[in-house]
Amino acid sequence: MRKFMITMIFIALSAIGSVYYALSPLPVSSVPVEFTLNQGSSLTSAARQFEQQGLLENPRLFVLFARLMGRAGKIKAGVYQLDQAVSPWELLDILTRGDVSKSQIKVIEGWNFHQLRGALNATGNLKHDTLTLSDSEILQRIGAPEAHPEGLFFPDTYFVGAGSSDIEFLKLAYRTMQQHLNEAWSSRAAGLPLATPYQALILASLVEKETGTPADRAMIAGVFINRLRIQMMLQTDPAVIYGLGSAFDGNLRRHDLTTDTPYNTYTRGGLPPTPIALPSRDALNAAVHPAQTDALYFVARGDGSSKFSSNLEEHNRAVSRYQK
Repeated sequence: MRKFMITMIFIALSAIGSVYYALSPLPVSSVPVEFTLNQGSSLTSAARQFEQQGLLENPRLFVLFARLMGRAGKIKAGVYQLDQAVSPWELLDILTRGDVSKSQIKVIEGWNFHQLRGALNATGNLKHDTLTLSDSEILQRIGAPEAHPEGLFFPDTYFVGAGSSDIEFLKLAYRTMQQHLNEAWSSRAAGLPLATPYQALILASLVEKETGTPADRAMIAGVFINRLRIQMMLQTDPAVIYGLGSAFDGNLRRHDLTTDTPYNTYTRGGLPPTPIALPSRDALNAAVHPAQTDALYFVARGDGSSKFSSNLEEHNRAVSRYQK
């Protein structure tokens, strides 16, 4: 009986201590306090950050409290601003509600525009003004003169004001891409078989989708540039897949390579009519500064890298080695 009473007293004291901790103001030295939680941040890493900013004295206790409340895995990314001292309970509530001053939007290189729209639609704290708009209507709203939206938005991590419109975000991502594209184009290597910055953007999107290892970007661009110079078919599978659209089921068949679409680079010469994805800054730079090489072919080795060849015989041997 005595042991039971001691246990009950301990539980009661622990509960009182937990309530006291949860409701006591955190030691904020001055306000406002701003902090950023990135996508994928764990509560443990967030608590360490709070400790460094002087917001928490005992990050482990805060994590334990959040776990006891069943909310440790429910924190939301974004930029937060505290305008007054808060308790651990209030801080946890803010983090799990996502009461951000700015929303974090991460746009991934290699995404197509459909994927970008899906990510925006899934982002909380944004006004979703594009939900009922067509792609062409979106381009009109952001003031883009292009007829097709693919490839026009720069992949990066953005922080936008909570409650702002997704149209304003797309304007920002569009302007950012134009800035990086123009910078790349103005410093391009001499003698490229590219007539406009938009053609460089198209080529960069092909490089982005073909690259498994960052170190290969310039070589892949060099192969495509060499083929364009001699009017050789680009024969790039990602473009064919893009042209198939929803008909692509995950397997690229021989029939697909012979079925003509505007994006089938096995049946049509030159660049496809538009980009096929969002190219990174590195892909843009590779497109306008390709490697100086005599390679005309490449094949994936299976480890993310590619084997480059200057003639068909050598390429066939590489295909036999790495693909069959």
